[in-house]
Amino acid sequence: MRARGVRGALVALGVLAALIAGCGDDDGDDVASQSGSPDSTEETTTSTEPASSGDPSTNGGSASLHVLVTNDDGYAAAGIDTVVEALVAAGHEVQVVAPLEQQSGTGGTFTEGAVETQDEQTASGHEALAVDGFPSDTVRVAIDELEMTPDLVVSGINEGQNVGGLVDVSGTVGAARAAVARGVPALALSASLGPVDEGYAVGAELMVAWIDERLDALLAGEAPVEVASINIPSCAEGEVEELVEVPVATEGDFLAESDCTSDLEDPADDTEALNHGFPTLTVVPAEPATPPQPG
Repeated sequence: MRARGVRGALVALGVLAALIAGCGDDDGDDVASQSGSPDSTEETTTSTEPASSGDPSTNGGSASLHVLVTNDDGYAAAGIDTVVEALVAAGHEVQVVAPLEQQSGTGGTFTEGAVETQDEQTASGHEALAVDGFPSDTVRVAIDELEMTPDLVVSGINEGQNVGGLVDVSGTVGAARAAVARGVPALALSASLGPVDEGYAVGAELMVAWIDERLDALLAGEAPVEVASINIPSCAEGEVEELVEVPVATEGDFLAESDCTSDLEDPADDTEALNHGFPTLTVVPAEPATPPQPG
């Protein structure tokens, strides 16, 4: 409001100056043209503001994605609910298609033929389609059968980490790989063993930040079609470190609880990093070492 008042005062001074300058001029057209230009500019600027804020493809000036959300813990799990709540709060369009029941450790296993589905709700009441099948089946149902066209598939947040040797047996990653096989970028999210509620909260923040950094590319269909995997420490003590980009480990203790009191610096891989309190970002190979089998 203050800026508009100042602008109005400048317009008035301009008009007054024009009137004084034109006192000896019989042609009043100059005065009219000088006084009309600023007013016209102000009117144009004001009228465009509501149109911009009312654009259905934006939220507070930020463009929104169509995000398909799934997991391997089932539609009623706390982790997937955290993801949906954070995405909705960020202004994105969300559709949930997730397993009917717990499907951890099933990797990319799939069902041959039709699977049954039913309408359900997440823990916070968001609409969800529950699929009586494996995590990869949920992506098949959403994209192949229901013809959804997401900009991004988010899988998780899983209860338990998916680092190192756990990657290929992870249903969370299996669903993400099913998305990539259909040409859609995917983000897999997993919280380490421990107080997972803490991991979920940190994971939601990291997810939103990851999306924000890639938003333009995702909207334009120019983001890499790959599986990005974020593993988040769940710590009762200490502080979570900054996100690090590291490779998938080939050895190590893949099931250790994270230690956020560690003073380790420069971890070598996802397992070492997560075990010492670092959230990790890795690009997972699009195909597992062993091709997925029907269940």
